[in-house]
Amino acid sequence: MTLATEQPAPTLDRLLARIAELQPLLEKNAAQGEADRRVVEESIAALTGAGAFKIAQPRRYGGYGLPVRAMLDVSAAVAEADGGTAWVVALSNVCAWLAGLFGRQAQDDIWGADPGAKVSGVLAPTAETTKVDGGWRVTGRWYYNSGSWHADWAGLGIPLTDERGEVVDQGLALLPRTDLGFEDTWFVAGMRSSGSNCLIADDVFVPAHRVMSVPPAIGGQYAVDAPEEDLFRAALVPVLTLVLAGPQLGLGRKALKLVKEKAGRKAVSYTSYATQADSVAFQLQLAEAAMRIDTAHLHAYRAADDIDAASAAGTYPGVEARARVRADTGWAVENITRAIDVLLSAHGAGSFADVNPLQRIWRDSAVAARHAIVLPAVNYEVYGKALLGRDDQITPLI
Repeated sequence: MTLATEQPAPTLDRLLARIAELQPLLEKNAAQGEADRRVVEESIAALTGAGAFKIAQPRRYGGYGLPVRAMLDVSAAVAEADGGTAWVVALSNVCAWLAGLFGRQAQDDIWGADPGAKVSGVLAPTAETTKVDGGWRVTGRWYYNSGSWHADWAGLGIPLTDERGEVVDQGLALLPRTDLGFEDTWFVAGMRSSGSNCLIADDVFVPAHRVMSVPPAIGGQYAVDAPEEDLFRAALVPVLTLVLAGPQLGLGRKALKLVKEKAGRKAVSYTSYATQADSVAFQLQLAEAAMRIDTAHLHAYRAADDIDAASAAGTYPGVEARARVRADTGWAVENITRAIDVLLSAHGAGSFADVNPLQRIWRDSAVAARHAIVLPAVNYEVYGKALLGRDDQITPLI
């Protein structure tokens, strides 16, 4: 087995500069990605070459091991060009990070022979398992597997059973894509190119070293007690939640840029204003949208910095701090949703023309904002209960 030679990771600024150079290409391929319901291979190859999928891969396999905040910045930069591509980048990176929480043997299975292997994942344990010598046999179906067209491995939620067949735990299993079937099920209004299809296992053997118990991991007990890199001490659910805000940040920024650029040339129909820029009502709307996008960034970055600071210090955040990350994420997403709504109204009905990229931004953001783990109302309730120290939490995923 040959491991990649560890190379110095590029700085985040250098990585973002590479992505900025690729934005015209990603933007050009966005419509085709929607039509194909998968990211165009040319975009995947370009982002792979730029290192966009190596942010959270362990360094010993050629990854960059950059902090969680970098995951936000990179996916946001991609989202300025295309939301679906950004979603695949965000999910592939966070699933690589999940794989990095497993033991060395499991990591070698994934990246030992192919340091460029990409990982997708679904945490929900929608499967049945049978305990056998050395591991489990797994049968199940996992929907909404973003990046399914491009993944080489998948991290999939499974129930863990004992020798009597009783469910005794919840786990996450790493399976090679070659062991999995596939069903094309992703027919949706937005994030169409994310390829969030269904993966299928039919009596597949998964060795024990490629299974991680989820409940201890939620509390910070990973396979490697003392990882070489700070990133792999980061808090599980906060990372899984927050990374989904990254594409939203970029979509909001791009929507603001597009509307602002047109304001000096576009009239306000059925008024005496020659351009939108002359309208005080438009100015107020633009300012509100900009402030909401800034607010989203402030909360997302606070959460990322909290996660990164804790992992750098070798500590694991408590329940209240972890719940606040869920609330920060919901707050960021809610403000981006509102900002884009305001911008669409300010820009006018032309926002929804097929040729206008604003309509795709609106659809991509709206669909991503309904992901179960970022829903604002749910996340505020989780945080509110944590603030009150109540014992009736609505989910263990904190």
